[in-house]
Amino acid sequence: MSQLFHRYATPLITGLFLVSLFSGLALFFHVGPAGFHGMHEILSLVLILPFGLHLWKNWRPMMGYFRRAPMVIALVLSALAAGAFLIPTGTATAGGPPQFQLFNRVMDQPLERVAPALGADAATLAGALTSAGFTVAEGQSLAEIASASGKSDADVAATLMGALQ
Repeated sequence: MSQLFHRYATPLITGLFLVSLFSGLALFFHVGPAGFHGMHEILSLVLILPFGLHLWKNWRPMMGYFRRAPMVIALVLSALAAGAFLIPTGTATAGGPPQFQLFNRVMDQPLERVAPALGADAATLAGALTSAGFTVAEGQSLAEIASASGKSDADVAATLMGALQ
């Protein structure tokens, strides 16, 4: 069994790296099917196993690399490059992506203002919310209705969309 692991560790690293490379490029450039996201994440995690086997197989040579500056420099530069993505830049849009901002603005409005935009009347939507266990008071924002009812904004949205069916 050990021989099998040793024989396939490096080829699996190569194959999974290529999958990770191409799916990562597709994600970066926003091309390809939606399955690339799951493929990239899951198979990149699977890559850990053959990488570990590769380290095990080549432990002595790897330790030799760690005694020399190029490996240490490469690892430090890699860690710094990764860390750069974690530094807050201050340019992030408050509220997240535009669709989240829109959702939050809609949720901050009272049912009476949202109903016409949904092509329904407020009384019908209030009835649907009440039937679903929400406490509805006139003038309350949708977010306040959710909070007062101990439910989430998503629960309110799902109930409203269900009432429109």
